[in-house]
Amino acid sequence: MKMRNHFKIPLAVGALVASVLTLSLLPGCGGTTIRENNQSSVGQQLQDLDKAYKDGVITQKDYEKLKKKIIKEND
Repeated sequence: MKMRNHFKIPLAVGALVASVLTLSLLPGCGGTTIRENNQSSVGQQLQDLDKAYKDGVITQKDYEKLKKKIIKEND
């Protein structure tokens, strides 16, 4: 009997949200090195977000909301 992982989607969404929230705290740490590192991670966050949307892990509404949040926090 094949068992299905019913927690895959909620855990993926939770991990994505947790990473966005964690990275949003980094700019407050100070220093240009962190800002430069954070800038490169913004691109990665957006790529990860896009992949989550394309894979059906998040809805279009969640995608747009999180995308705006990532961009706004790093503008």
